[in-house]
Amino acid sequence: MPSPTALVAAALGAPLLLGACTAAPNATEGGSATSRTAYATSNGPVRSPASSATSASPTAPTGTPASTPTPTPDPASIPALIALRYDAGDLRLGREGGSTNAYRQYFVTYESNGLSISGRINIPRGKGPFPAVVLAHGYVDPAAYTNGETMLRERDHLARHGYVTLHIDYRNHAQSSRDPSNDANLRTGYTVDAINAGLALDKAPFVDRGRIALIGRSMGGGVVLSALVARPGLFKAAVAYAPVSSDTVDNFDKWVRRDTSRAAAAKAVISRLGTPEAQPARWATTSPRTYFGRVTEPLLIHHGTADEDCPLAWSRETVAALKAEGKSVQLDVYPGGRHTLASPQWDTSIRRTAEFLATYLR
Repeated sequence: MPSPTALVAAALGAPLLLGACTAAPNATEGGSATSRTAYATSNGPVRSPASSATSASPTAPTGTPASTPTPTPDPASIPALIALRYDAGDLRLGREGGSTNAYRQYFVTYESNGLSISGRINIPRGKGPFPAVVLAHGYVDPAAYTNGETMLRERDHLARHGYVTLHIDYRNHAQSSRDPSNDANLRTGYTVDAINAGLALDKAPFVDRGRIALIGRSMGGGVVLSALVARPGLFKAAVAYAPVSSDTVDNFDKWVRRDTSRAAAAKAVISRLGTPEAQPARWATTSPRTYFGRVTEPLLIHHGTADEDCPLAWSRETVAALKAEGKSVQLDVYPGGRHTLASPQWDTSIRRTAEFLATYLR
């Protein structure tokens, strides 16, 4: 069997897609919990290939570089996320609502590569600038989603502890701009929006530049993993609650391939990529795990043993792959914990999150 590096290099010129979704507390999706990777062996996770997003151009027999240009990566691929020039507009504060004696809360928008993304921001009262956190939510049907409706506990707790918290709605959600290509690209646009949120915060006068973290839950945990490999160095630290798999095939099989209501999406993906069985190289390049060698930020993962949507095994595999690359990663396991942690386990998790951020956002 060819090595993972060879498989990746062979596939870089082919159409690539990154995808998966997961359930939020009010939008659970079922499916098999079996984890399978397009590029791992039965002996455990493989090491990531070199972090380069493209392979070298072939060389002519005479030693003169060939004129064949490097193929442009598919816009839905991890190499495309790595190569993308991110263009974030300034944060614009809108109406105030939901403020407390500890922070002011506003409707907010910012530009993300030409799209307007809405969200909610909490700004601590007092003299700034403050460290900041981007919050990437889990799956909620975009047609039913309303501005800032999720991750309320995390936003409140962290704002009360002195962090600016920017909860992003993603494209196609709430008052954000429409992106009709996002589903066909298996939602890589969400990663673009999270990265641009970090860049927008870094320009805000009330934010302490360079002291920004990224937190995601469920599907948003997958956004965290993709953002870390696409734009290393932007965030100082990251936290993932019950994240989806770092192997795209696991997520595609669980939520797209076997769901009859998503037959059209599955067909569109397979028509471009082929099946994971027939085209493992293409599918390997869609997974953030393949590029874990690029990660520079410490990562904390929270996961319950009774998670009904994202099996704990996925996080264990992610941690093993990151550790194989020598990365700083910590997995906190909650016995009996469901996909959405309840108190007192959630209270423990947010305390650990605050301690983690205090350590790395100094």
